[in-house]
Amino acid sequence: MSAASDRLLPIVRRMTHRDIDAVSAIEHQSYDFPWSSGIFRDCILAGYVCIALEQEAELRGYAILSVAAGEAHILNICVAPAFRRRGYAAALLMKLIREARRQRVSTMFLEVRPSNLAATNLYRGLGFTAVGRRKDYYKAVGGTREDALVLSLAL
Repeated sequence: MSAASDRLLPIVRRMTHRDIDAVSAIEHQSYDFPWSSGIFRDCILAGYVCIALEQEAELRGYAILSVAAGEAHILNICVAPAFRRRGYAAALLMKLIREARRQRVSTMFLEVRPSNLAATNLYRGLGFTAVGRRKDYYKAVGGTREDALVLSLAL
């Protein structure tokens, strides 16, 4: 493989404070009710597993994982709209799963909107199963709320 083609491969690395502006921009492009920059800063400061995916020196996605008491909770996973359907979300998710296993986690959890079919299909394709539902968990456009599916993965 040549050096030129190596630059084309995505890199999954630790998120740093320098990434927050780019992460926040992707967050705002992706969600009607985005996290603030301060939330991302707090996640880094709290020592959560915060990872970024970049390609060609451009941040294209990120993910946040909280680990405690033998469990892990995926708090956020997102890919910039222009770069979806390229396997980036799966790469981020697999990195989180590897990190959870490294930390000897027994179960991973996440919440997802039932209307987010791309995400639910990705999670289920990697072995996550539905274990519950949180009523009115997410804000929705128009002042309504949407339930969350709670999914888990036994490690």
